[in-house]
Amino acid sequence: MLPSLTVPAGRPIPHRGAPVLNVFMTVDAVGGVWQYGLDLAEELTRQGVGVTLAVLGPEPGHDQLRAARAIRGVALCPLGASLDWTALTPGEVEAAAAMVAREAERAGADLIHLNSPALAGIAAFGAPVVAVAHSCVATWWAAMRPGPLPPDLAWRANLVAEGYRRVDALISPTHAFAAATAATYGLAPPQVVRNGRRSAAARGHRTPAGTAASPFAFTAGRLWDEGKNARTLDRAAARMRLPFLAAGDLKGPNAAQFSPEHLRPLGRLSDQDVARWLAGAPVYASAARYEPFGLGVLEAASAGCALVLSDIPTFRELWDEAAIFIAPDDDAGFACAIEMVAADPAIRARLGAEARARAGTYTVEAMTAGVLDAYRTVLEAPALRAGVPA
Repeated sequence: MLPSLTVPAGRPIPHRGAPVLNVFMTVDAVGGVWQYGLDLAEELTRQGVGVTLAVLGPEPGHDQLRAARAIRGVALCPLGASLDWTALTPGEVEAAAAMVAREAERAGADLIHLNSPALAGIAAFGAPVVAVAHSCVATWWAAMRPGPLPPDLAWRANLVAEGYRRVDALISPTHAFAAATAATYGLAPPQVVRNGRRSAAARGHRTPAGTAASPFAFTAGRLWDEGKNARTLDRAAARMRLPFLAAGDLKGPNAAQFSPEHLRPLGRLSDQDVARWLAGAPVYASAARYEPFGLGVLEAASAGCALVLSDIPTFRELWDEAAIFIAPDDDAGFACAIEMVAADPAIRARLGAEARARAGTYTVEAMTAGVLDAYRTVLEAPALRAGVPA
């Protein structure tokens, strides 16, 4: 069923089979934004929306590109432009914003969806702008460091602040992060639209059924990012006899890196390879100190993994009563909880079932419905301002 969307003023009524709306969406391949963008784009196209994905930052891997090209109705637009949090100068961000605005106009976009909201504070876009606050340097710093932002981060935060002020609608994936964003930038809280993810089976991944012969622990994500706090898990692994595997890049595009001493690093894995590991029903752990949502946790929960998570507002909001919570820097607590769950099949099965049930409420369909609501609001705003009744 097509979404009930208003055709922008001045645009002809689409002919049969044409997209009801053309969305130009920025993505990057560094973290969860890539998967968010692909999942959202796939569901939008199923509902008759045309989507162009404009790729910022480092070039996606072959498996990422293959997944994107497999989505019918989605056009890829690699830009090779800098991300605001990896750029060396404001000029690089200005160039990226100008490039996105130019390509969006060329694509005939009816609406711009920015997963890099800083761009909205620089370029003049010829269509309404909806942005998503996935993360930012200012809220990251507040969670990780005392004191004011250093100059190298302050100018980036200023760009984000201006972008937030100029967008037509701002979305956040959790109430916890919406509150942090509002407090940091002096804004009204963004609209909350929780992220969603399909199960591995729904994504067409064939994975072995049942649990692994021997229990193990697993984590995944940007291991180089201090906010993910892999160092706590590395110390926990030193206290455990249980194998503790970690999937994800050890080096980031901003020169940050992590060298595990006790975790077993697997490197960056494809979506299907992660699904294969999760099919073994490991105990999934995240010790994140900064996490606006946590798609890796959602994917593990969808696979029925028992969850041991850091006790931070985001995880409490999403997984309360469906996970075990440990203070982020308590490596002994993580080691004890993981080994306790791994050693008791009944506890592991119960926690896995609770996690899977909760994950079932965070669907791609629900995410897309929330995003479409935001689209409708901004597309209908010009008519409302002109006095046209809803």
